Amino acid sequence: MALTPGTRFDSYEIAEAIGAGGMGEVYRAHDASLKRDVAIKVLPTALANDGERLARFQREAETLAALNHSNIAHIYGLERSDGVTALVMELVEGRTLAERIEQGPIPPDEALGIALQIADGLEAAHSRGIVHRDLKPANIKLTPEGTVKVLDFGIAKALDTRTISGPQAPALTTPAMTEAGIVLGTAQYMSPEQARGRPVDQRADIWAFGCVLYEMLTGQPAFGGEDVTIVLARVLERDANLDALPATISPAVKHTIKLCLQKDPKKRVRDIGDVKLALEGAFETPAPHTATAASAAPHGRLAWMAFAVALLVAVALAIPAVRHLRETPPVAQRVQFQLPVPPAASLDVSRHGNISPDGRTFAFLARSTDGVNRLWVRDLNALDARSLPGSENAVDTFFWSFDSRFLVFESGGKIKRISLAGGPTTTLCDVPRAL
Repeated sequence: MALTPGTRFDSYEIAEAIGAGGMGEVYRAHDASLKRDVAIKVLPTALANDGERLARFQREAETLAALNHSNIAHIYGLERSDGVTALVMELVEGRTLAERIEQGPIPPDEALGIALQIADGLEAAHSRGIVHRDLKPANIKLTPEGTVKVLDFGIAKALDTRTISGPQAPALTTPAMTEAGIVLGTAQYMSPEQARGRPVDQRADIWAFGCVLYEMLTGQPAFGGEDVTIVLARVLERDANLDALPATISPAVKHTIKLCLQKDPKKRVRDIGDVKLALEGAFETPAPHTATAASAAPHGRLAWMAFAVALLVAVALAIPAVRHLRETPPVAQRVQFQLPVPPAASLDVSRHGNISPDGRTFAFLARSTDGVNRLWVRDLNALDARSLPGSENAVDTFFWSFDSRFLVFESGGKIKRISLAGGPTTTLCDVPRAL
């Protein structure tokens, strides 16, 4: 049922139509009771008249309404009036990511910033067992303030149909699929298991995330085609052309996209939190000519922790710093220097440190006189070192983010991230233990 501007839906006054699709029509409306503008999504008639499906949708909407994350558009309620059922949602101003991509490839730094916000939203939803199932640029809004908002989270699951949309919105359907007239999943971003009609979990979202990041960086879909059948054939049979990615992106970003787009979900990245860490360079290993392996043992942690252990030497990464400080490129050489132990520290720090990727800052672990281990940093153009509040009880497996702004470390059985600029420490995940 279409609503016209000026009509009322419950306590909402319809202002204008702002979108339409298989999941219903969307309107801008004004909430007279709370004095705010909202988005009203009117559900298709077939769905609204199906008591069982509507009850399922009600339960899913209740779960979605419990999500409170800055990168997810909020659901305010599910309303019924005059035989019409509609979702009341946060009205997100700004253009969609699809509209931004139409202007051409997005610069890598900007694309990574957008991708990390998308990943934050996915992580919040996945932690509550909610899978998007239709993540694509058209479902992602970029606000004028720079915030990324993921729209329609979990609605696809709530609608529970099997229709597939293609690049130009043609639908691949069967009579059973068209019962509610709803589009579930878009072929260009659909995981192979989803395209085959098999059960999906959060790894389907990770596949779609890889497709979205690829498209941001290249301006072209990872799996394109003239119609649905061609797109689905490429999704099922071909690998994305990673050579089309910009040469300026880091190897970590390229490898992360490759892992997101593994056709076998068992080989795909399982957790979006791991994707975030990978995009930040947490799993990168140093080039052979700029690093020396440390002798410390990995203590039974996952293989990626071994990568961090390989970085734990004081002077192994000194060459990038020398290159930064000299005007002409030097001949590769081994450089050693003596780092004074801070007055408040008692540990020999020479075996527990490494230099940031940009070659400007040296980080190390030291035990203070109070017996607590902390992370310390020293700019290479300064003499004094400073401790990082919030890094208490850190262990010697720590490493830099790719942009040299953060240190990732283990403390108290948690993997944490701390900014050199200050602020609260962020807990990323638990430390998995070897069986």
